Amino acid sequence: MSDADVAVLLLVRVVVGLIMILHGLNHWRGGGRIEGTARWFTGLGLRQGVLQAWASVVTEVGAGALLVLGLLTPLACAAVISVMLVAGLLAHRPNGFFVFKDGYEYVLTLAVVALALAVLGPGRWSVDHAAGIDLTGWTGGAVALGVAVMVTGGLLGTFWRPEPKAEAEPEADAEPEADAHSEADAESELGAEPQSPVTDPAPQPTPAPLDQEAR
Repeated sequence: MSDADVAVLLLVRVVVGLIMILHGLNHWRGGGRIEGTARWFTGLGLRQGVLQAWASVVTEVGAGALLVLGLLTPLACAAVISVMLVAGLLAHRPNGFFVFKDGYEYVLTLAVVALALAVLGPGRWSVDHAAGIDLTGWTGGAVALGVAVMVTGGLLGTFWRPEPKAEAEPEADAEPEADAHSEADAESELGAEPQSPVTDPAPQPTPAPLDQEAR
């Protein structure tokens, strides 16, 4: 592996690691703090929201730190993949693919990059290399993916209890509105020709008899 390859692996490790650390810190110290993160997890259908919030903080910060150091890389990648699986399945999948629609594009990218790191390994500039830990290639990828799927399945099977969606109530029959139209207008709307009211014709003056011609 050339120095360029090692440098690229280091760059990817550090960037993904820092992203995970910042996400974990945001769940802890960001906007809603732990309480807000707990409410978010509860809204996704996960029980024990506070526990989920703290677990996400520890997992994301821990996995990010391990990636930056290049220590236990397959397990660090497994943690990243598991976090992305949970987020993708529960939060982003219903929104489609694109990230600008809050879809799963972003989490899918991070998960695939983490899997690639598990296969390629952390490179020479890592604690794993210095400690002689060599778990890369297909083995490293299988460990990362397998652990991630097992942890995600265990988490969802234990804590995911989504609330059933409330069925839409049938709309109440609309109250008949008072007819503001006249009888003639109503008949016109129904397609009948309006009938004018029958009134007695005014009496016609009887013509006076013609006078006899003057003699």
